[in-house]
Amino acid sequence: MPSLARARAALKRVFGYDDFRPGQGEVIATVLAGEDVFAVMPTGSGKSMCYQLPAVVDGGLTVVVSPLIALMRDQVRQLEGLGIAAATLNSANDETEGREAWQRLVRGDLALLFVSPERLVGDGLVARLSEAGVRRLAIDEAHCMSQWGHDFRPEYRQLGRVREALGGPQVVALTATADRATRADVAAGLFARAPRVFVHSFDRPNLNLRFAPKDRPRRQIEDFLRGRRGVSGIVYAASRSRTERLAEALAAEGHRALPYHAGLDQGLRSRHQDVFLQEDGVVMVATVAFGMGINKPDVRFVVHADMPGSVEAYYQEIGRAGRDGLPADTLTLYGLDDMALRRRQIDDKDIDAERRRIEHRRLDAMIDLAEAATCRRQAVLAYFGEERGPCGRCDLCRSEAKLYDATIDAQKVLSAVVRTGERFGARHVADLLRGEATEAIRRHGHDRLKTFGAGAGRSRSAWITTTRQLFAAGALAAASDEHGGFRLTPRGEAILFGRERISLRSPEESAPRPRGARRAEREGSADGLDPATRALFEHLRALRLAIARDEGVAAYMIFPDRTLIDMARLKPRTLTALREAQGVGERKLARYGTVFLQAIAAFPPP
Repeated sequence: MPSLARARAALKRVFGYDDFRPGQGEVIATVLAGEDVFAVMPTGSGKSMCYQLPAVVDGGLTVVVSPLIALMRDQVRQLEGLGIAAATLNSANDETEGREAWQRLVRGDLALLFVSPERLVGDGLVARLSEAGVRRLAIDEAHCMSQWGHDFRPEYRQLGRVREALGGPQVVALTATADRATRADVAAGLFARAPRVFVHSFDRPNLNLRFAPKDRPRRQIEDFLRGRRGVSGIVYAASRSRTERLAEALAAEGHRALPYHAGLDQGLRSRHQDVFLQEDGVVMVATVAFGMGINKPDVRFVVHADMPGSVEAYYQEIGRAGRDGLPADTLTLYGLDDMALRRRQIDDKDIDAERRRIEHRRLDAMIDLAEAATCRRQAVLAYFGEERGPCGRCDLCRSEAKLYDATIDAQKVLSAVVRTGERFGARHVADLLRGEATEAIRRHGHDRLKTFGAGAGRSRSAWITTTRQLFAAGALAAASDEHGGFRLTPRGEAILFGRERISLRSPEESAPRPRGARRAEREGSADGLDPATRALFEHLRALRLAIARDEGVAAYMIFPDRTLIDMARLKPRTLTALREAQGVGERKLARYGTVFLQAIAAFPPP
């Protein structure tokens, strides 16, 4: 039987899937042909299958390098549950786990060994792996190898030497986020010969993209989550204190919300992570470090309480939602403070001028995405070099935001900034233009300026929005870290003195809001289930949770939501019929099939 046909048969027998996801088949076929591979595939596209399935099909030892200890441990548990021999060696191993992994390695019993890069480059491990014989070296999160990547890790730079020390095994490198410069850097440092490169579509059509300017952000987040009770999600915040305050506020609103950041006690942080992984309906409020090692497929939303620092970071973080392919929602809040903070963070880094220029360019792209007037998805894909038409589903496509010639309004803002000495913020400028004789306006004598009241016909929020967009467009810059406020840039001077015109999104429009958003906030993401089918799905979720708690594993490791939805729709009565549900392989059919059939047959309860 040809290799890909054998792989497809194993995909159904072991993993319970009828066919490959888009892009998987050609990568797996190339791996099985023995070629080196560098694959850039979006989160949720099934990258891990590209090294797991070949290990099942053709045997030998595959060493998987990953920086994410929690993810490695999850993958090992999932693979063992499917009957695939797997183990991990990392700093979190206790003595018993480490000894057992070594014994299985020496006996040749392992198909996959997961190791952290720090553990792999440590003394002795490479030599022992070389003795055991490594058929394939799989590098997950391969962008970490590049100095141009958004998550560079020095240990990854040594993987080229590790490959040589292991005798030059086949290399399979995978990542979800790598622009051209990052891909070139990884390829030059890792591969001895030119690999087959696969760059698949970055599009995640199941993710609903939505941005909003900050306007009482806690209330905005609470409004967003109000209709999403009972589903799992992540809220990202920029600081530890902010995560704790948001978690408390959401808990007070009735959500099961938990904080997660590096400052928490290690035991408490681990318990919070376990609760999020193992149970349904938990909202994790966290700094961005959380989620890197989370292999939870049924995260139904990701919220950014603060603007990410780059499109790469944004894309990777929203990619933690909807990994099962079902609909998921995203909301990103942003404001002037975010933009100024991100710029200061770059300027304060101890990096060379070229690196600083690149990071500023990436931040500019993120700001452009936040302030875009046309399709969000189109803008994200264009950033990664992929041309697409408007998606018709994001907030901007649905709201049809319009640009207008904002030159005169911009000149009023810029003039107000200059006349007040280039040291005041957006609210002060807005009050000045509206003719609001606040205490600060009077104290500084700004009520006597020519620009006082020059914009009385517009709201304060409209002038703040115009100021924010001018900052985003590079017409304004932060005046100083000490006092805040704005100063004009050369572009701002060109606009003020009539040498350049500028178009902005109309500030009189409310924050873009998709049609049907109110219904989505009441009901959560649509999954197409009628009430009776949904009731059976929830019944099966409750059964799954009870089994998971009894076995001490994450609920999705029993069956993911997508499999339970298939069961609820198909309502199988026999084991043969149950196997038609996606994700039901032979091992899980034998282990859980009867109890789920009984639950389906007994529903609805008497």
